[in-house]
Amino acid sequence: MRILALGDVVGEPGRRLVEAFLPDLRRETGADLVVVNGENAAHGHGITETIAREWFDRYGVDVITTGNHAFDVKGIDGYFRQEPRLLRPANHPPDTAGNGWVKLHTPSGAEVLIINLMGRVHMPPCECPFRCVDAILQKERADLVLVDMHAEATSEAQAMGHHLDGRAAAVLGTHTHVPTLDAKVLPGGVAYVTDIGMTGPYEGVIGMKKEASLGRFLKVQRPRYEVAEGDLQLHAVLVTTEGRKATAIERLLRRL
Repeated sequence: MRILALGDVVGEPGRRLVEAFLPDLRRETGADLVVVNGENAAHGHGITETIAREWFDRYGVDVITTGNHAFDVKGIDGYFRQEPRLLRPANHPPDTAGNGWVKLHTPSGAEVLIINLMGRVHMPPCECPFRCVDAILQKERADLVLVDMHAEATSEAQAMGHHLDGRAAAVLGTHTHVPTLDAKVLPGGVAYVTDIGMTGPYEGVIGMKKEASLGRFLKVQRPRYEVAEGDLQLHAVLVTTEGRKATAIERLLRRL
């Protein structure tokens, strides 16, 4: 089985990359399942119902994961309640709108459990992702388990990879928007990467115009973030599995 996962899609430039490459990329890789992190898809913060529906209906996305910006767009909580394939972190407080995991069947008949988690280091308050995922796996069973670990700290993401080695087929990091070079299969059979990297404009700072980021570091004022425009790159990983374990993880890059 093959699973294609795209890192954080940032703003309109990131959405253009999805439109330009994702349908062909799915065909080229023979992916059975496509997971995209969409928490920055709307102007760099949050996601809209229109964007999510377009990805599901037109571009072959099976599951959309999010993170700390999941609810930035006003009114999106209603769509989170309506659409089980749009995930928010499972370790949000229990009364949060939407679901933190979903089970899907692939065309081959395999049942895949996709779990969305968020780290706690330098992130908004949330429950322990380690205990949260343990609780989910105690009650949910599937042929394969894939986890989007939305974390700021590389150590927390790496720890989650080892925590789930032997119990998940993939633990894929998102959030930092910076692709890391540590894609590998751990001894227990989990495909791991600290951060897939964003799908969006790389000319600025984590997808935003560099002037705003420099201003925040150099001045008292906090300039408003605006999505950058140049050097458009789609970053993804392709995970190959056999049985319940991963056998390979490959980085993919497309430029527009």
